[in-house]
Amino acid sequence: MTIQDKIKDQVTNNKIVLYMKGTAQFPQCGFSGRAVSLLKSCGVKEFLDVNILEDAELRQGIKDFSNWPTIPQLYINGEFIGGSDIMGELFESGELQTLVL
Repeated sequence: MTIQDKIKDQVTNNKIVLYMKGTAQFPQCGFSGRAVSLLKSCGVKEFLDVNILEDAELRQGIKDFSNWPTIPQLYINGEFIGGSDIMGELFESGELQTLVL
């Protein structure tokens, strides 16, 4: 299984996936921490958090998969949503809360 196949499998088989630096319990950067906080503020209790710091191939692979250069990256229902800035904008408008239902 290629890294692209692995990523596709993760985003297809999990409602919410956050590729991040660190884990939901221990974010390793402020942007990843903000992304986790935004999800929790929407009432999300469970999501797949994928620590890209543990795997260099995954770190580059997710950027290639989404054609997006930065981490964190949020996927909901198999669709790429964006990073923490976009998540913040969606939260402020109420759209993020709707997407995670």
